[in-house]
Amino acid sequence: MEIQWLRAFLAIAEQNSVSEAAEQLHLTQPAVSKRLASLEQQLGAPLFDRIGRKLQLTNAGRALLPRARHILNEVSDAERELRSLGETIGGSLRIATSHHVGLHHLPPVLREFSNLYPDVSLDIDFLDSEQAYEALMAGEYELAVVTLALKDYPSLNAQIIWPDPCVVVAAPDHPLAQMPELDLPALARYPAILPDLNTYTGRLIKREFDAHGLKLTAKLATNFLETIKMMAGVGLGWSVLPKTLVDDTLAELPMPQLNILRNLGIIYHRNRTLSNAANALQQLLVKEAKGF
Repeated sequence: MEIQWLRAFLAIAEQNSVSEAAEQLHLTQPAVSKRLASLEQQLGAPLFDRIGRKLQLTNAGRALLPRARHILNEVSDAERELRSLGETIGGSLRIATSHHVGLHHLPPVLREFSNLYPDVSLDIDFLDSEQAYEALMAGEYELAVVTLALKDYPSLNAQIIWPDPCVVVAAPDHPLAQMPELDLPALARYPAILPDLNTYTGRLIKREFDAHGLKLTAKLATNFLETIKMMAGVGLGWSVLPKTLVDDTLAELPMPQLNILRNLGIIYHRNRTLSNAANALQQLLVKEAKGF
């Protein structure tokens, strides 16, 4: 039973005329008659007696009339509620982010988002970027804001928000910091403190060394960049860190051979319809990207 059939039936019952029902519904008389005929055929009973020029409800028509009104009222209420929902930004929004992005890039965006949309309850989980990709593909989150993968995932959309150039660093008193000239073979002679080489950042670094046929010696590995910064700052090894993390506890080592640029951004599933809250956050992130 189609809604348009019920609307035609109700209009005829209220107007007591097919022509006036057609005018009310902005349809032709044949179109209205066809809808009524389809409804009668499905129900297996005539809904009107046609006596001369007058239409009278049959017993079946009288039984259907209040139910048709109720159904159409419910449909109308649902349409209004969904239209209202379409304009409302609220509810719960579950996202994932990496520690570095969540601590150093996302806070201003989240602050603006919370001010603009106080009815949204944010549920944020901190994950490694690789884990966030897997969780997005499994449908566990609407969005993730992470280090973008080195390859495309067919089921995920990815958008760069922050380019994140990285530099080689060491403690100011590290032997590498005292060398007038540096190259990759010199770096390879000293242990490094790096993210796990299976992470996106670790793979970028290893790829450069592999391209030159050099062995990369990682003395310690951790995925927390703040921990790596501390360890490098106290002289435990050289590292590669985002330029935005470098301060006076570290010396930036000139190394044009090692060009590491990672991209930070937003990912979401291609087949998932984002909530209004998720769309609003995405738009704020896109606005942030345009500022770079």
